[in-house]
Amino acid sequence: MVKIVGIAGSLRPKSYSHQALASATQRVEALGASVEILDLRQMQLPFCIGSDDYPGYPDVVRLRETVQAADGLILVSPEYHGSLSGVMKNALDLMNFDHLSGKVTGLISILGGQHNSNALNDLRIIMRWVHGWVIPEQIAIGQAWKSFGEDGKLLDEKLSKRFDQFAESLVENTRRLREVL
Repeated sequence: MVKIVGIAGSLRPKSYSHQALASATQRVEALGASVEILDLRQMQLPFCIGSDDYPGYPDVVRLRETVQAADGLILVSPEYHGSLSGVMKNALDLMNFDHLSGKVTGLISILGGQHNSNALNDLRIIMRWVHGWVIPEQIAIGQAWKSFGEDGKLLDEKLSKRFDQFAESLVENTRRLREVL
């Protein structure tokens, strides 16, 4: 079974990033993959200082071990000031090649204004740098408040279909890569 880890780079309660992650997770699970969510809102992670060891922070060990054991990742970040969130960047910086290399990764960005690809491009560069494999299907949700209902479900049919394609690509490409590695 394909094992996927989902991480949303937002600390806000009821964030659109977490709603998008839930939507992607449901679709990935429906395709037979298992998904574990690492909720950064519930974790105590220090600022990265480039160390291999963070004594007193068991959540760093949990983050690293969970991601290392996964076959793939879903990374969802709000876009702040034209890039990914500091929360997401810090979580990624707390890991290294041992944890991230070879991971098939799907990327989603959430924006309050018009959609663009800055956060997605930055996440793609980071994952390429650590030898991850980013799927070509990516999702940028602009004006996110218009995209989700009160129940957290996607409102737009076209966007919902993009999430379906995203999930299919993530699961299929993860299976393929597992077969050759």
